[in-house]
Amino acid sequence: MPLYGLTVDGAKDIFDAITMENMNWAGNLADVVLTLHFSIAAFVVAGLFLVIFGNLCNWLWVNNRWFRLAHIGAIGVVMAEAWLGVTCPLTTLEMRLRAKANATTYSGGFIEHWLQHLLYYEAPSWVFVLGYSLFGLLVLATWCYFPPNLKCRRNK
Repeated sequence: MPLYGLTVDGAKDIFDAITMENMNWAGNLADVVLTLHFSIAAFVVAGLFLVIFGNLCNWLWVNNRWFRLAHIGAIGVVMAEAWLGVTCPLTTLEMRLRAKANATTYSGGFIEHWLQHLLYYEAPSWVFVLGYSLFGLLVLATWCYFPPNLKCRRNK
């Protein structure tokens, strides 16, 4: 028996399974996605400052390979999305959940939307592509200037 109209072969989209009774659930899940998205964006921005400041203060943890790999990977994904003209999947998921909950959605990407609201400024998409690219190059420069500790510790 299908659950919420979903068939075993998955022919029906999971978002179509959200009914009127659980639209509040979709809105709450959209808020969770927004919080996750904001946290990733904050990690990318704060991570750069932590690497620079931490190295100037001789904090060893800022060169931890997993921290640095996660950081460069995150900005790499952002740059790839910008260059390819792809809307972030988290943005798409959040907007789709908000639409299911009959809540307000927005167009464009997550960063563009919130920067426009914070700065009251609309910019063409190339401005954001350029900004992401310059930020990514700055992250890459810190990778070269303050190299991460990529060596594995081996138990002796």
